[in-house]
Amino acid sequence: MSAAATRPWTRVTATCACHGARHKISFWRTILFATTHTLPLISGGFFPVFLSSCPLLRRDAEGFKEQGNAFYIKKDYAEAFNFYTKAIDMCPKNASYYGNRAATLMMLCRYREALEDSQQAVRLDNTFMKGHLREGKCHLSLGNAMAASRCFQKVLELEPDNSQAQQEVKIAESILEYERMAEIGFDKRDFRMVVFCMDRALESAAACHRFKILKAECLALLGRYPEAQSVASDILRMDSTNADALYVRGLCLYYEDCIDKAVQFFVQALRMAPDHDKARLACRNAKALKAKKEEGNKAFKEGNYEAAYELYSEALTIDPNNIKTNAKLYCNRATVGSKLKKLEQAIEDCTNAIKLDETYIKAYLRRAQCYMETELYEEAVRDYEKVYQTEKTKEHKHLLKHAQLELKKSKRKDYYKVLGVDKSATEEEIKKAYRKRALLHHPDRHSSATSEVQKEEEKKFKEVGEAFSVLSDAKKKSRYDSGQDLEEEGMNMGDFDANNIFKAFFGGPGGFSFEGIYDPTRKTKIL
Repeated sequence: MSAAATRPWTRVTATCACHGARHKISFWRTILFATTHTLPLISGGFFPVFLSSCPLLRRDAEGFKEQGNAFYIKKDYAEAFNFYTKAIDMCPKNASYYGNRAATLMMLCRYREALEDSQQAVRLDNTFMKGHLREGKCHLSLGNAMAASRCFQKVLELEPDNSQAQQEVKIAESILEYERMAEIGFDKRDFRMVVFCMDRALESAAACHRFKILKAECLALLGRYPEAQSVASDILRMDSTNADALYVRGLCLYYEDCIDKAVQFFVQALRMAPDHDKARLACRNAKALKAKKEEGNKAFKEGNYEAAYELYSEALTIDPNNIKTNAKLYCNRATVGSKLKKLEQAIEDCTNAIKLDETYIKAYLRRAQCYMETELYEEAVRDYEKVYQTEKTKEHKHLLKHAQLELKKSKRKDYYKVLGVDKSATEEEIKKAYRKRALLHHPDRHSSATSEVQKEEEKKFKEVGEAFSVLSDAKKKSRYDSGQDLEEEGMNMGDFDANNIFKAFFGGPGGFSFEGIYDPTRKTKIL
């Protein structure tokens, strides 16, 4: 293709009749905005210049303007734009043409282009009030409230009673106030306040990317990730190189524990804006968090629980704002803590995980297990009920029933505690324990005590007998341990006589004599 063929302009010669004379004019013909325009050129020159003084050109320009007005009224703003552009091409020094095209561009939400046309209009005619008003409204839409206010003040200098300018000044002032409040809110980490302020500001500054980005960032910090991503994605559709929007997209992914994808967005944001401090910090935190968590997981798998506990603790200090990842880290540390028998700390870690993520089933299960191990059965039942309501699986139902049974068992007499033995005690250990406790609480030993003491010791003596009666019998003990006795409404101890057990244990077939029995507490015989 020749150089001439690639030129956007084609030279033509035509005859013009104006000022009472006929003369030839050289033109450049071009395709601009998908329409053909004819621009006069000074003979022998190299740059296109407009002969606005030519009546024919002015007449044609006015015709294009009228056609543009007709399309504007019909709300066909794209066609209106084309005809206003033709008018400008014919008479580029007419301020009203730029003002009209600015109005059309505003209707098309092309505020930056509208701002340029408005500024050109007032450059051509500094008294053009509509131009100043439109420039101010473009500044408002783009979030430049101070610049907008200056434009409206210019209108008021020209026409002090202009009600529209007076109203727009108030709007500009309100936007500045919302910006100020948002800045204070962000510093105080009151992100809800920032979102509120930005929503109010965006009512008048709908095209301000800066306000949208700040709102999206705060939505992400509030955990409202879908809303934040929607705002950032809308901006990226209009400007794929917007570093702030890329940063917010990465931030959402980072806080949703998609760290690898988040890093990609942070890197892309830094590529577009190498001095983007927030993206740089987030990228560094994301990489550090991932590395430390993986180190902790590796140590846990290798059975190095102390090291895993420390690594998870270090990871939790990296970024307090990363709720989902920190919830997992707390739960992981709780798992390690339970392995190390740090059950109270494990319960606290699970609670912290649940505070960060109330839907975190694994944390409820881990805490319930720790409650079971510390015999806090009511708390365990509450957690298992929460889990079962959320996920009605057979496994969760079994865990809930087991906790409910242990809770019932915990509310009956604990015969193991009565005798002072472990649940794993042997038959011989149970007998020794009974012998010691029975002698300690036998009523005859406390015959000289007050009536209150006698009643208390008699009660304890009976409990010791009950405990021995159950735990020394293999079948009864099995039913007691399994909780079967609860389902069968107890062991039927209503008519139980502890003295019979005592006599059988100490006296044998020939009867029982309390005298001469060795008292282990005094290391002597009871007389």
